[in-house]
Amino acid sequence: MTNIIMDLLNFIISMGYFGVALALAIEIIPSELVLAYGGFMVSEGHLNFPLTVVAGTIGIMIAQLILYWIGYYGGRPFLNKYGKYLLIHNKHLDVAEKWFDKYGAGVVFFARFIPVIRQAVSIPAGIAKMHLGRFLFYTVLATIPWTILFIYLGEQLGQNWDQIKQLTAPYIDTIAIAIIVLFALIVIFKMKGRKYRP
Repeated sequence: MTNIIMDLLNFIISMGYFGVALALAIEIIPSELVLAYGGFMVSEGHLNFPLTVVAGTIGIMIAQLILYWIGYYGGRPFLNKYGKYLLIHNKHLDVAEKWFDKYGAGVVFFARFIPVIRQAVSIPAGIAKMHLGRFLFYTVLATIPWTILFIYLGEQLGQNWDQIKQLTAPYIDTIAIAIIVLFALIVIFKMKGRKYRP
């Protein structure tokens, strides 16, 4: 963990729940690290677990809404021009856009558990003018368990919270594969249902 990231985390989280939400809303530090550090602060007694989950969920939702509105109002031309300043790479956006076009609104939920794609998927949702209520529903549904998981792990790891990425990487990959397989099965069953519908 670099000193710069540690100093930044200490400064932001020193603002309490607002700091947790702010760090996740601007996301200059990966959400896993922010949430794990929040969990560490819970273990030290500086923060309350449920309120940290609420703050984390709000912060992530703000970040995803910003990306949704960028897609909704700016579209692909805006992202081609300014995406690099938002740390959004075209290759990740291409994958997210392809998934959204192929699988529809449900991918907004499932993609939240897949590294890299989980951030980019909000943009094609905005470009496609996905209904805001549906977008928020799927995003909240996926964000809450993600937030709880990393805050809990950070709390359990305590002083070793900064090892979160190394410890969770194998499990996140497994979860991502399981989510993709589950989503593929749902799509197949839906297609079969339409095929046999009289």
